[in-house]
Amino acid sequence: MDINMKKRNELLAQKVIKGLQSRNMTGYYAATKEEALKLALSLIPEESSVAMGGAMSAHEIGLVSALKEGNYNFIDRDREADKRLAMLKAYDADFFLSSANAITEDGILVNIDGNANRVSAIAQGPKKVLFIVGMNKVCDDVDGALKRARNVAATTNAQRFGLSTPCTKTGSCFNCKSPDTICCQFLFTRFSRHAGRIHVILVNDNLGF
Repeated sequence: MDINMKKRNELLAQKVIKGLQSRNMTGYYAATKEEALKLALSLIPEESSVAMGGAMSAHEIGLVSALKEGNYNFIDRDREADKRLAMLKAYDADFFLSSANAITEDGILVNIDGNANRVSAIAQGPKKVLFIVGMNKVCDDVDGALKRARNVAATTNAQRFGLSTPCTKTGSCFNCKSPDTICCQFLFTRFSRHAGRIHVILVNDNLGF
């Protein structure tokens, strides 16, 4: 990464972290994927139960593999015969892993979901929520974050899942009501009622969608 972009991201991350702190959430900055992985594992004690939504960013820094291979109770819904039961187990987990579709410079997290298992677990249930967020997801404000979530994250995921929605054909959101839509629930996390519950690792890399 260009040294000027790296410096810019470091400074911007500090602004986001201050915004998170003002919202009763905890932010961290990692200069590399490797640093992000080390930081994430330092926050999750061994033998913790850990669940997750569809967080590609957690895969990309190697966190999911580390948890599966380590001394953790990783709730792997892909290996569960009963997917619904696996999702329900997440609500009682010690940690829930997620990313954000977007985050504002002042620390508001924006997420869109289809089945609601991810956004509902972010909102309530697991003891702690750990976000892995690339600096590519930082937006000026809520309007920009929502546009990113709808036109970049949701559209890319719909294409990835092979869904039949207008956005998979055009690359932009149509605010559709297609049976295949994954834009069913929108969650804006602007404050955490419970101190120490939500942790956000900002990574100086392009992660996820």
